[in-house]
Amino acid sequence: MKLYLTSALLGLSLGGLGGCQASEKGPAADAGASEAARPAMIGATAASGPETVSISLSAAGSPVSCADEIGATAADKQVKMCLAVSPATHPPCNTANSCAMIEDEIARSCALFDGQGAPMAECRPVPKSQAAAVAVVKRYYSALNAHDYDTAWQQWGEGGPPNQTRAKFSSGFAHTRATHVTIGVLEPSEGGAGSIYQNVPVVVDATLDDGTHQRFTGEYVVRRVNDVDGAAPAQLRWHIGSAKLAAAPAG
Repeated sequence: MKLYLTSALLGLSLGGLGGCQASEKGPAADAGASEAARPAMIGATAASGPETVSISLSAAGSPVSCADEIGATAADKQVKMCLAVSPATHPPCNTANSCAMIEDEIARSCALFDGQGAPMAECRPVPKSQAAAVAVVKRYYSALNAHDYDTAWQQWGEGGPPNQTRAKFSSGFAHTRATHVTIGVLEPSEGGAGSIYQNVPVVVDATLDDGTHQRFTGEYVVRRVNDVDGAAPAQLRWHIGSAKLAAAPAG
């Protein structure tokens, strides 16, 4: 698989070269809503960083199972965690699935039961934490690299990336051999108009199948609904709301 950052990853889901932004709904869009007109700072300290996530694929177009990605022992551990928390009759807790899919089911289940009884040991990071927001971005890249475009799509929320069809989204990722994602130092989350927003700065290094190297810098804005009455479980989960990356000199 290739993750074409110039025309696909940037142009389809991350915002495009030259600062064009893909946005579900940013903090400014909520400024006129009833709950709060001026965002408030949430959280006392910023998380430490940077953090690096590197994923390489050995064969373009081949689905990557969790067992192949991290080894059978580690994948089995992920599956046991998934089965321990998932309420689904047939959950996707299987080493043949991507690690991202398994991790997404864990995150979904933990968010569903968050606040109901004692916290489950498997629910790390805590569903509403800053770390859980960062995990969405990491899971997005993990899913893309495993060719699990459904799970990648779901990191943008139930409707997927803004102004994108499912077919167009998946067709853009055809020519990237590997990606190397560095997550920068986080600022405190921001809250306003019933939602919480977390900026996640990233540096993306990519290697195309012809050996070309590319680098992009920018940030994702990850959001969730802030426990308002009537919010659906999916709305209470962190998901990508917008992203903006620009080309940078290759390192």
